[in-house]
Amino acid sequence: MPKLSVIVPFHNVGIYASDTMRSLAGNADPEFEFLLIDDCSTDETPHVLDRWRDRIPNARVIRHETNLGVAQARNTGIDAATGDYITFLDGDDWYAPGHLRAMVDGIEALGCDFARTDHVLSTGTKRAIRYAPAKERESVMDPRDGIAPASMITMVDYPFVPFGIYSARLFENGGSRFETKLRTAEDRLWIWRLHLNAATYASLSVHGVFYRRGVTTSLTQITDNRQLDFIPSYDLLLEEVSADRDADRFLPKAVRTYCAMIAFHMGKADQYEPAVTKRLKQNVTDALRRMPQQVLDETLATMDTARSTLLRGLRATGRTA
Repeated sequence: MPKLSVIVPFHNVGIYASDTMRSLAGNADPEFEFLLIDDCSTDETPHVLDRWRDRIPNARVIRHETNLGVAQARNTGIDAATGDYITFLDGDDWYAPGHLRAMVDGIEALGCDFARTDHVLSTGTKRAIRYAPAKERESVMDPRDGIAPASMITMVDYPFVPFGIYSARLFENGGSRFETKLRTAEDRLWIWRLHLNAATYASLSVHGVFYRRGVTTSLTQITDNRQLDFIPSYDLLLEEVSADRDADRFLPKAVRTYCAMIAFHMGKADQYEPAVTKRLKQNVTDALRRMPQQVLDETLATMDTARSTLLRGLRATGRTA
């Protein structure tokens, strides 16, 4: 059985795929398997995968006949994985040599359910380390302590699935799958669920994964209806947190994060397709009405003036509609 399964979804990232595959080859190890999920790419991506897979020991290409999205691509990899641990990489990002072994050694030494890492933000030719906002490093912690308080940046505000390593036991019996109805924002819901359901976690001082920012292949650059999937994502989150044993503790954080996402997307509304902008305004107005109103009142009272004014205006629109 492999020690680690590396799951890498690819969809039309041919311009970057060779860099990604080269980094996988630089991290190859007899104890690692590489599951390369081609999510029905229509560019040169399939040819890049075919050209590289024989150079990477224990690499398999799994192809979707239709484009199913990153959530299903990750689930396909999870279902095929046989390692003791699982990690993920996006098809346009890459690893520094030795990164995968460093993660495996780190989580094995601590014996926890999952471990998060730092990452290197790559913007053109610029590089900057972004640190996971954990309270401690190289020690085992309670994942629930990585959620609250609402007023601070915590680990659920670091929603990058690839920047971590996860015990395979989290995925047993169909667990820890990604919501396939979400085309974006599936990572945010998944990270919250991870912190709610796992028993132990750690933060490793490892930063050998490189994240490309602002590239055309990124889902953050789309302007269509997929941008609105943060709404059902956070609706699901609020539903689950409301039913949780620590609902009083975590609802303020969930509501505040949802409100921050609404403000963020409203700030970009002029970049979206006109029909998407119209739908966004209606959907976020409805979302504010669905939130627990007392928690929302407390949240708006503590947010900065610009965002609270925006959100209060949207909320008032919903009340008078």
